[in-house]
Amino acid sequence: MKLILLGAPGSGKGTLAKQITRDFDIPQISTGDLFRQFASSGSKLGLELKSYMDSGKLVPDELTIQILKDRISQSDCKNGFILDGFPRTIKQAEVLRTITEIDSVILVDLAFEEIINRLVSRRICPQCGDIDNASYEGYTGNCRKCGTPLYQRDDDKLETVKNRLEVYEKNTSPLIDFYSDRLFKVSSKGTPEETYQPVKTFLKGLEAK
Repeated sequence: MKLILLGAPGSGKGTLAKQITRDFDIPQISTGDLFRQFASSGSKLGLELKSYMDSGKLVPDELTIQILKDRISQSDCKNGFILDGFPRTIKQAEVLRTITEIDSVILVDLAFEEIINRLVSRRICPQCGDIDNASYEGYTGNCRKCGTPLYQRDDDKLETVKNRLEVYEKNTSPLIDFYSDRLFKVSSKGTPEETYQPVKTFLKGLEAK
């Protein structure tokens, strides 16, 4: 089962992908995570990637596709995968179609105002990768799992978030029409479990075909 998660940054795609991975045993491939791995390497490529990410701009297609092709060729993707953060443009979707066939696209829908509130308050644990939110009850600034001080990613700061959403609206929204024949839409306004339940039911039906 080869899936794409489509939606604005901060709409909840990453959380949904982890739930799908847990129940359907296919890996989540987040281009954002792949980029951050390279960006933290200190290499010339990593520094180039970091400059794009910190400003909220899209990474060039050639670079993105090179990294993605290598990832989906790995053995854990033989039964399928979940693409989270790719494609982001019609051009990328057309190139992806020449590489592999996608079974379904799940659109995670959330108002931009809610996304901004979520992202600027999001905090990450540098030790275990757990995610918290400064607006959540019980937030202390330390990781709830391991106690490490949390930090705010540069691309979660207000101006960068606004820029990321503008880029999404311009470049990625047209993908909704591109994938209209295989699109499943779900609202992420509720809890992660409320978001996931209709998706799980849909995927079980897809898996049974």
